[in-house]
Amino acid sequence: MTTTTQTPAALGFSMPTEWDTHAATWMGWPFNDDYWLGYLEVARQDFTQLIRTIADFESVIVTVADEEAEQDAKKRLGATANGLTNIRFRRFEIDDIWFRDSGPIFIRDAKNKLTLTDWGFNGWGNRFEWKKDTLVPKGIADELGAKRYEIPIIMEGGALEINSQGVLLTTKQCLLNKNRNPKLSQAQIEHYLKDYLGVKQFIWLERGLEGDRTDGHIDTITRFANDTTIITSVHEDKNDTNYAPMQENLEILKNARQPNGDLYNLVELPLPRKRMDVDGERLPMTYANFYIGNGFVVVPTYDDANDNEALQILQSNFPEHKVIGVNSTGLITGGGSFHCVTQQQPIGEVMGNG
Repeated sequence: MTTTTQTPAALGFSMPTEWDTHAATWMGWPFNDDYWLGYLEVARQDFTQLIRTIADFESVIVTVADEEAEQDAKKRLGATANGLTNIRFRRFEIDDIWFRDSGPIFIRDAKNKLTLTDWGFNGWGNRFEWKKDTLVPKGIADELGAKRYEIPIIMEGGALEINSQGVLLTTKQCLLNKNRNPKLSQAQIEHYLKDYLGVKQFIWLERGLEGDRTDGHIDTITRFANDTTIITSVHEDKNDTNYAPMQENLEILKNARQPNGDLYNLVELPLPRKRMDVDGERLPMTYANFYIGNGFVVVPTYDDANDNEALQILQSNFPEHKVIGVNSTGLITGGGSFHCVTQQQPIGEVMGNG
């Protein structure tokens, strides 16, 4: 943990965009069949395809919780086209595999110096076990020998979407939820994000999807394609419970302004038509939970009538990337998809603790 009194932003650090070049992608490996409610096998099948896809473009560091998880992951991933040259394994004690939220958020300065921020994590409002997961940033910092800024508030990476101009998309449903930081005002939360991630401007949406256990994470509904283009989810069925909140968010975005005063280029991305439920709870199926990497965008698909349309829309908005659809009907049973289980490490010279 750093001991300096200066904030990262004051020292010139900020959060890079997801489309900045990655040094690696950090992930976990599913391991608890009780948590997966009997869907562990299909989740592992989806993880296998996801990791193979990412490893064709960049290094993947797979965190495994125990011996069974490590052997299972190595067995499934050993048959990739790259062998194991682009996939590495690390043993960490973890509660779960949602590295977007439990993992660190990396920050970088203009000299390409890289460090990381370690925010508090409480299992999405104490819904799930988290005491091991909240130690993941320290474990990664120790692994890299990196300086770590420990920040005394709850914050999850899936709640934050940023562009290179320091504009942040988020939702009130999540960041202002009393199960996260009940003593902090919106202004105080903004202050932390400015100081530690270099945020300069905020766009606050209202709500996320029905059944989203994260209380409306932005990465399930609305994403930047570039500095001037925002992709946002919509539902075509006016009778669906997701229709009204997505329209409400769309109206907010229609009035949002870029730092130069211009309106954003808005792209509407359909939600899947079909519905999936587990134990009577709706799953937050979405195409917006894509992951942007080095020359690719990997998109969750669901054997749904809207899969192809969503892939075409995303390909047209990421012309310099290869857009790849990968099945997520197993992974989504855990409540999230590709963006939720990945955390990018941007390129940069890792700053040590000295």
